[in-house]
Amino acid sequence: MILITGGAGFIGSNFIFHLLENDTSNEKIIVIDKLTYAANIGNFDELKNDERFTLIKSDIIDPMIVKRTFDEFNPRAVINFAAESHVDRSINSPNEFIKTNINGTFNLLKCSLAYFGRLPDEASSQNQDDFSITPSKRSFKFIHISTDEVYGSLNYKEPPFTESSPYKPNSPYAASKAASDHLVRAWFRTYNLPTIISNCSNNYGPYQFPEKLIPLTILNATMGKDIPVYGDGKQVRDWLYVQDHCNAIISILNKGIVGETYNIGGNAEITNFELVSRICGILDELIPVESREIKKNHDHLIKFVKDRPGHDIRYAINNQKIYSELDWRPTENLETGLEKTVKWYLQNKKWTDSIKTKHYKDWIETNYGRR
Repeated sequence: MILITGGAGFIGSNFIFHLLENDTSNEKIIVIDKLTYAANIGNFDELKNDERFTLIKSDIIDPMIVKRTFDEFNPRAVINFAAESHVDRSINSPNEFIKTNINGTFNLLKCSLAYFGRLPDEASSQNQDDFSITPSKRSFKFIHISTDEVYGSLNYKEPPFTESSPYKPNSPYAASKAASDHLVRAWFRTYNLPTIISNCSNNYGPYQFPEKLIPLTILNATMGKDIPVYGDGKQVRDWLYVQDHCNAIISILNKGIVGETYNIGGNAEITNFELVSRICGILDELIPVESREIKKNHDHLIKFVKDRPGHDIRYAINNQKIYSELDWRPTENLETGLEKTVKWYLQNKKWTDSIKTKHYKDWIETNYGRR
């Protein structure tokens, strides 16, 4: 049994699908999700009758719900995806970021430690009913999914972030994630809770809410709307295809060393402007000119807008540790990953229509999705 928090969000949903599609042991998954604006319960329509999947609508800050979930389901691992993650929102309204990312993680750690203390030192046997691993202190892990943004900003010539890079968060979002990382580390060092932290670069792929750069670009382009690019568009990000991230987390779950941190990147650095231009080029190839309302290439929609406060110049990840210790590597490069992503959004109109709500439209009118 695995407890996944924030499982209805972008990375969490992809991880659950990946886990269930590749699982041969019939292991069950329990999801706790608050189902905020960026979560989509519709992601799980196909899992409604899957006995391996249980969704609990709740906030990770609620100690009674979290404790009851541990007591009822006896998970062998916790994977904490739950987080408020959009930088622009954290600048405009940091309260929820403090509440979820810091206080929520604190509550998960407290409940996990209490549960961990009740586990036997060794598993007595395998549960033959559902083939899941009987939890024990030896097998239990708390995996905390974090971000490269905790390390701050690099200039164009600095070497990529490593696991030993100092924390220098520059936004309320990054600061809240840095604080949660420190709590996770402290619960390992002080209380011996078997924790692992992963810090990933920018993810992209199916099911991502369109306040983020790539889905916003795709959807605005297909609707003939402006594609906003902050400042001069020269900010550099390292992009990681979400399925590669899922594989990395599975490697950490199965082979990761407790107490360690693993940086996960896609080896795909590119400026925001270049990235948006590439997406427009892919759309030009996939959507015939005769079917477009305006007979122009999609890059005519790109508009440079006022930069956001404290916009970090560059993020980049050094993957050497997870390469050498866990034998993980990304399988998608930026070209193949972007093409798969654009095709997914074009082929899943029902999903994209479901998130084109008034809330989304209002957000687009006053904000520009950038991570």
